[in-house]
Parts: sequence; structure tokens; C-alpha cells
Amino acid sequence: MSIDDERKTIHQASQTEAVEDSLQTIHDIATENLGALCLTKLYSPLKITLNPERYTGARQKADLAAVVLQDVGVSRHNGLLDALAKGLLSDAHVTSARILSINATDGLLTNSVWWNKEPGGLSAPMRIEADGIAIGTKPASTYPWYEDESSSPGLRSPKFPPPPPDISYRGWWTYPYYSCDQKKWILSYSVAIPPMGRHGIRGFLSIDIDISDLQVNQCNNPNRFEILSYNQHLRQYYPFVRNLKLGEDEQMRQIEAFHGSHKCHAHSMRCEYRPVVTSVITGPSALTMSLSNGSSGLASFAVSSATSSSSSSSSVNGSGGVAPSVVVTAGNPMQTVINGWTRGAYQCRCRDGYYSFRHPDGFNGSIMEVAYQEYRTNYSTYYKEVFVCVRCAPGCATCTGPEPCLASYNWAFRTTLLTFSVMCAGFTVVLALYMYQHRKVKVFKVASPIFLTITLLGCAFMYLEMAAIFPILDTYACIATKWTRHMGFCVTYTALLMKTWRVSLTYRVKSAHKVKLTDKQLLQWMVPILLVMFIYLGTWTLSAPPTAEKIEDQYGLIFKQCSYNWWDHSLAIGEVLFLAWGIRVCYNVRNAESLYNEAKLISYAIYNIALVNTTMVAFHLFIFPQAGPDIKYLLGFIRTQLSTSVTIALVFGPKVLRILRGQGDQWDQRARKRGITASFSLNGIGLVPEETADLYQENEELKEEIQKLAAQIEFMKIVHMEMNNRHLKPKPGGYFTMKSPLGKSFGGGGGSITAGIGGGSGSGGGSHKHKHTGGKDDSLREHSGVTEDGHSGTNSCYSGTANSIG
Repeated sequence: MSIDDERKTIHQASQTEAVEDSLQTIHDIATENLGALCLTKLYSPLKITLNPERYTGARQKADLAAVVLQDVGVSRHNGLLDALAKGLLSDAHVTSARILSINATDGLLTNSVWWNKEPGGLSAPMRIEADGIAIGTKPASTYPWYEDESSSPGLRSPKFPPPPPDISYRGWWTYPYYSCDQKKWILSYSVAIPPMGRHGIRGFLSIDIDISDLQVNQCNNPNRFEILSYNQHLRQYYPFVRNLKLGEDEQMRQIEAFHGSHKCHAHSMRCEYRPVVTSVITGPSALTMSLSNGSSGLASFAVSSATSSSSSSSSVNGSGGVAPSVVVTAGNPMQTVINGWTRGAYQCRCRDGYYSFRHPDGFNGSIMEVAYQEYRTNYSTYYKEVFVCVRCAPGCATCTGPEPCLASYNWAFRTTLLTFSVMCAGFTVVLALYMYQHRKVKVFKVASPIFLTITLLGCAFMYLEMAAIFPILDTYACIATKWTRHMGFCVTYTALLMKTWRVSLTYRVKSAHKVKLTDKQLLQWMVPILLVMFIYLGTWTLSAPPTAEKIEDQYGLIFKQCSYNWWDHSLAIGEVLFLAWGIRVCYNVRNAESLYNEAKLISYAIYNIALVNTTMVAFHLFIFPQAGPDIKYLLGFIRTQLSTSVTIALVFGPKVLRILRGQGDQWDQRARKRGITASFSLNGIGLVPEETADLYQENEELKEEIQKLAAQIEFMKIVHMEMNNRHLKPKPGGYFTMKSPLGKSFGGGGGSITAGIGGGSGSGGGSHKHKHTGGKDDSLREHSGVTEDGHSGTNSCYSGTANSIG
């Protein structure tokens, strides 16, 4: 420790000792524990300095009077001293004024005047004849306002504290002292008047200022909040007292030297100033109320008879404090007085986060002062052991006892759920590797392995949400929760919806041209959706990251939960619309047939996630709105399993089972029976062009094209045979006449198709023809893909031929 630090420590220790001694003096006077005071000593000075700025006007008047006396002399005008002394009493703060004429050679008094102002200042001043300033004697050295200039040049005496370093006075202020004659606390200002010559008459001027209206506030320097609290205290405990001086004016009345001298434990208590308010009137029959500065405010009531203001008495309470009286008479105004010169006029209240079971309203300042004195003298340890505030249970902002405020976490239960979720996330990785190993198997090959892998990646993200909400939540945990939940949802169900949407486009196509959407095209459409989610979450994290806010469960216990605001609401609306679009797409493909029935399984997965999310929101908001942290963690686990695990089971379960049964490279026979060919798969495109073509698929596609061509050739043969056969008599207005549009397109300049036909031969030929065409018709019905909608002309041809034959 440096020398400067040692000096500061010594100076602070000396100041603390001076304050404690002064407080003890104030307490002895307030409790009338005077001892030799007022018997052998008429004045009791304190050891603390007072800021005299409030009395600058009185000091300036005293300095002016000293200048006048120095110019004109203190012995040439007898009436001048009286006039100047009474003139100084015109100041509202000055109660006494003295002017002494002292022989500079022997120090004896040649003249003296002492004038006192009557209480209230209504009557004329009164001249005092004191033995200590008798003419022909030396002034008594017991006066706290006087010092012999010959022994103390410049009045540099222990009776006068040094002025502030940046201020210079003509005279000297004294320490505050108590006057037994006046029953007041006094602050004096003294000015030495030099003589006209070397052996002339020197003067001495002194004024007394009544400082009994000042207040000993031992709490810290009050701020605006403490001033308002002080005003509220006065109105609460003394509502019957009028003319209370409130606000910042009272702060100016407080002695700064005592600020911070309270005995409240700084780390666990706060000091609240509780001044003792007294109101005194004169009446024939008064009700005396004994007030205490304790926690109750009104300590006791006593009815007594009083005939004068002297009936207001003070009684000493058990802790050594004073309970001033309040005299109340109905119909008469009361003069309010704050008894500010009292030690322990405060209340020690427990700070937020601390409590006292025995003293919930706080500790009386007088009791704390006594306990501190006993602790300093090693008489007792109550100050450190009994008069203390105990810290509340963890997480309690305020409390009245040791009851817990934080909800407890069942870490074994939460660890079990987390372990299972992490195992599920690991299982998705294993499943992805298993799928990559069997990527050339038909059951995976026709289902777009890329999108299946993306789906598993999103599921792993959603499983990791349980790890994000596992610890006691904070800002970082909440950010991880939002990212894993929403990004995992977006990745998983965007991949599934892309696959289902491709099925929807393929299923609803009207043209004969086959629609082929490759994985690359779908990925190009999927990336913007994921990019929007990424930008939204990134902006949310950077601009207004989610925080953990405190909420209460049904028992009032506090735990943390991630905050919900308009960012969450906006994202929830977007996800609801996204699911609504997915449900619409699934509804459109409800009748679509696909290999391995995968379109319906994906639809079921999307229906499941919509239902699970809606149900869990209802659970959180309506069924368990005040559930504890473990219940909420369990609900999150159930939601994750019902949405993610069920999705994996629906999409990947049948495929893995087929591989385990050895049917992974076999086509779905049930789908083939329903008319699903190799050219139509779950993705709507079959095998992608860049992959190696399968021979079975190529054969099936060739068979379909050959069947279509055979049907068209057979139809053309029938048409030409009917139109150029002159043996057949067509029906008037028939379809194959030369006047019909079809006849004009095929006929040239040949003869009419309406030539006569013999009855017998026509009948035989017609019968033979009928059998032939009937066979062709059956063949066409069995193999042709031509529909019976009238556009193919097959059924019309047979009908017309039969009618013409008859």
C-alpha cells in the first residue's frame, strides 16, 4: 500500500470515528442522557462540519457589520454596537448577535452587547447580560464561538474547522453545538475586528444560527426516488398533520456529514429515512399521540391533559430511541415540527432478493444502532447474527420466506428423453448410409435418393431440437431451438412436397405427351423455398434474437421459456399456409397410382404433421397453459416423435422392409395389376434419363407403342375395305358413302358405293362379313388403347356395316 493510500485510510477512519462520536452525542441529548452536560458544561460541540452555504446571507451581513466597525471603531459610538447587533437579528436564521470590545493590551472587555431574538420573532429582541462577557473581565473560554486572538492568531483554533479549500471567509464558522440555555442546536459565525492602532481596542463579532430544523439523515445521499418515498412515508404515517414540508426542500435541510452512517448491512439491506414528526398546539384538552420512528409508525396512544405546549413530552423507548409526541386538538391548526436531531431515524429494509422471517417490515434504526455499538464493544454478536436479512431461494426476485421460487428440473427424466432423441438422430444418419449403400435397388432408385437423403437430413435437424431445449434456456439455446425446429421442418417437408407435387403434375396432364421432371429441376424449385427460410431466420437472429423469459407454472414456480413475439407468429402463419398447400397437393393425388404406393404414404405423412402440430398447439395453449418445464419438455418430445418418427416410418419403412425381404429389385405387382407401367413411378418420370435404362422397362414401353400402332393399322384396313367394296350396299346416309366427309377424303373418281347388290349373295356376304368384323372388334377391344368415345370410329363402323347388311 502506498503512502497516499495509507493517508486516505487514516483520514477515512478518523472521519468515521468523528461521525460516530457525534451520533452518540446527539443520541445522549435526544434521550436526555446528559450526565454532566448542562450541569458543568453548557455547550456540547460535535466533531463534524456543516455546510454553511444555506446561511450565506447571514454571513455576509456579519462581514459587512465587521467592516463598518473596523472603519469607525468599536469604542467611539456606544449606540452603534446595539444598532448593528439588533440589525443582524433581522435575518431569519440569526437568533443571537454579539459584539465585544476588547483591550488589545490586556485582553479585558471594555464593552459588550448581546441580543437574542424571541422565539417566533414577533416580540422585540432582548438584551442578555451574561457573566462570561462582563466588562473588566476576559471573555470566558468555554464559549464555543469565542477564541482569544492573542493566543490564536487569525482565530486558528480547534474550535473552528478549516474552511473549504476553494472558499475564503472573513471570519470562521464553528462546529455545530448544543446550547443548554436555549435548548437548541446552534451554529455560530465569528469575525475578529482588528484594532485601529497597535494598542487600541479590537472588536469581536459573533452571530448564532438556529439549526434545530436540520435533519440527521443517516441514509445515503437521497436521489429523487428516495425523496418521493420519503414524501409517501410522511403522508402514510402522518395523514392528520398539515403544513408538512415535502420534496427537495427537505433534502436541503439534511446534514451531509451523516449521510451513509446508517448501520444497515449494505449488501442485503437498504436504508429508508423515517423522520420523527411532531405537531404542537396549545389547547385546553389535547390528545397526545406518542410517535416512534419504528416500523409501525404509530407506536402507542395515550390520552392526557395538557394546558400548554410544554405538555408535549418525549419518552424513551426500549431500544434507546425517542418517541416525540403529537398533540392533536380538533378544530385548531397544528404547527408541524420534524425532530431531525435523532440518531437511528431510519428503517433497515431487506433488499429485493432477501428476507427477514421475524421482521418482515424491516429493522428499527435505533435498534440497529444499539446492536452495532454492542458489536463494536464485543458485548454481543446480534448485529451479525440476528439483525440480518437472509438471501432468498435461487431465482426469487422478492420473497417473504425460504420457500423456493424456481421450478425444479427432473434431469434424469430429461436425460432419458434426450438420449432417445439423439439416438433417433443417429438412426437417421445410419438410414441415410444404408440408403446410399442400396441406392441402385429399384425401391430406392425410382423414389429419388437425393430427395430421400434431404428428407432424412431435415428429420435429424428436428430431432436435435430436444438437445437445444434440454438445459435451462438462455438466448443461445433459444436461437438453436428456433433454427432446429423451423429449418428442420422446412427441409423435411419441402423435400416431400416436391416429390408429391411432381406426381400431381404428372397425374393431371391432359396431353398424350409424357411430362418428365428431373430431380435437378425440382431442386431448382426447392432451393428458393429453403433460401427464404434461411434469410428469415438469419434476420431474426441478427436483429431481434429470441430471449428466455421467466414464466410461472401452476404452483407459481418460475422457469424460463423462449419468448414468443410477432416473429414467431409470422413464421407460424407461413408454415400453416405451407402445410395447407401441401394438403391440397396431397388431395389432388389421392387417386393417383404409383409404384410401391409411395404417393399415398407421403400424403399420410403430411396429414400427420399438420394434425400433430395443431394438436400440440392446443395442448400448450388450452390444456396445459401453465405446465412445468418437464411437462413442456415431454410435450416437445411427443411432438417430435409423432411428426418426425412417423414420417420416417411411413416413407422409409416399406422400402427397408422390401429390401430385407429380398424384394427390393422387384416391381410392385399390385401396381402392375392396377395398370401402372414402368413409365409411371412415384416421381412421375420413371427412371431419370441419365441413369442406366432397365430392359424390362424398355420392353414394356415398346409393347405399349406397338399395341397403339396395331390398332390404328387395323382400323385403316377396315375403312378402306368398306369404301372400295362394290358388293356392299351402304345404308343411305351411312358413314362410308362418298358424300360423307370420310368418303370424300378416301375416294377419288371411282364409282359410287351404292351399286346394287344381289339379295342372296348380299345376305351371304353380309353374314360372313359380320363374323369377320366381330372378330376384329373383339381383338381391338382387347389390345387397343383406343377409347369408346366416338373419336376412334371403330364402334360406328361396325354398327353401320351391320345395319347395311341387315
